[in-house]
Amino acid sequence: MKKIIECVPNFSEGRDKHVIDRIAGVIESTEGVKLLNVDPGEATNRTVMTFAGSPQSVMEAAFKAIKMASECIDMRKHHGEHPRIGATDVCPLIPVSGVTMEETVEYARQLARRVGEELDIPVYCYEYAAFCDKRRNLAVCRSGEYEGLEAKLKDPQWKPDFGPALYSERTASTGLTVIGARDFLIAVNFNLNTTSVRRANAISFDVREKGRKVVVDGKETLQPGTLKHCKAIGWFIEEYGIAQVSMNLTNIGITSLHMAFDEVCDKASRRGIRVTGTELVGLVPKSALIDAGKHFLYKQQRSLGLPEEEIIRIAVRSMGLDELKPFDPKTRILEYLLDDQQAGKGLCDLTCREFALETASESPAPGGGSVSAYMGALGASLGTMVANLSSHKRGWDERWEYFSQWAEKGQELLSELLHLVEEDTLSYNKVMEAFSMPRDGDDDKAKRAEAIEKATLYASQVPLQTMKTSLRVYDILEEMIRKGNPNSVTDAGVGAPAVLAAVKGGYLNVLINIAGLKNKEMAWSLKEEAEGLLARAQEKESSLWKQVVNKIHQ
Repeated sequence: MKKIIECVPNFSEGRDKHVIDRIAGVIESTEGVKLLNVDPGEATNRTVMTFAGSPQSVMEAAFKAIKMASECIDMRKHHGEHPRIGATDVCPLIPVSGVTMEETVEYARQLARRVGEELDIPVYCYEYAAFCDKRRNLAVCRSGEYEGLEAKLKDPQWKPDFGPALYSERTASTGLTVIGARDFLIAVNFNLNTTSVRRANAISFDVREKGRKVVVDGKETLQPGTLKHCKAIGWFIEEYGIAQVSMNLTNIGITSLHMAFDEVCDKASRRGIRVTGTELVGLVPKSALIDAGKHFLYKQQRSLGLPEEEIIRIAVRSMGLDELKPFDPKTRILEYLLDDQQAGKGLCDLTCREFALETASESPAPGGGSVSAYMGALGASLGTMVANLSSHKRGWDERWEYFSQWAEKGQELLSELLHLVEEDTLSYNKVMEAFSMPRDGDDDKAKRAEAIEKATLYASQVPLQTMKTSLRVYDILEEMIRKGNPNSVTDAGVGAPAVLAAVKGGYLNVLINIAGLKNKEMAWSLKEEAEGLLARAQEKESSLWKQVVNKIHQ
């Protein structure tokens, strides 16, 4: 899974377009980052920017943006309605995919250290990146705002985590920056079949963590709602002529989008109201919709081992995400906006015919390695298909979950093998790049030789991984041949020689690539491992083939 984090810095300038454009410009110019949104506010005199990409790229873009803000914004001249303490007031990092919160905390602290040391700006770390509980809360870190910063820095309890602890001419201009790591926030509105704001508010009080005010034994107290990390309120949307429960989910790892939907549906139903649809505000991580789709499939006792596009369609339909306006996953899911493959540049974006013609062209790539991985992917697809068909076979209702689990395993292997289709061609290109390096002097020759060895080793490991991953497909095929829908036994049977072709093809590519390795000990080790994988695949394919033929003749 690609590592992606999001960054949502808030800058203390919302009126001067030239300054805003300069800050946005350094973000956009950073390779590996996509600027997703720039939202200036004139009254608040504050601009929120949203960008995402690989962790290192995002940290670089954030650093450059903080630096530019410190050069363009003088806090001594800043006035606005929103609380603030610095030119870059707050800069949170948010894990999106392939990255844990623990890793994101480290990235946030690395960024904070660099800002403090290289830009001479005092920094507090907040939320998950805080070094003490007192600084977890952004409002507490920002207390006293910019005007109280000089006094705050004199208090030993408020010594910055990084950067200068003394109030100087530089600090007077830049203020202080608060950097941290927080969870992804989803803003969502649930549409109701009522115009009553009072009833919408009652539902929001039922579910939000804060709950509602009640009187117990003559004393006013708060009765908590049912959803943790949830803020909600009811309102009326004149544009649509409906009331909504408007909600912020601040930790989707604890309260997911589908949990919130189900809970609002339940509480609305108890009040004689129906949730007619859902309106997502802004972007969402793919996992939120994948988890939702699987949740609704599970409730229907349907296989979860479907392609992600179909799972997302289930989520959209189940929650009515397209009730008020069309919902296009390609423009609303964060990973899709960042994925280079969405531009149709990858082999896996080609049609079957285009892939075959591309392979048949004069270009040496894609070649046998990519085709081998694709054969393995086809074997995984066949096994997954049989699992999905078996999960809803008439009379097998009690076994749907068993087959669903196998279908999910199949989808995982299919995804890995499709990745290897692309990776084999990329590894070939790396070898060619290494061979094209200059070799004029001894230093150039040494660097070129090192690059060739490194690229050749990687080009040997990719087909070896194709062999390993393809071999795991046999577990699914064998189970489907033995226990799957008998009407589809030949489909699983066809998967067996397809996988063998993948393993054999991977083996040949390992052999041809290790021949170029200078490290003969490594080459021998890879050859020995590949031979063992090939022997296992041949034995397994022969066994499964016999089982399929016997079942057909029964």
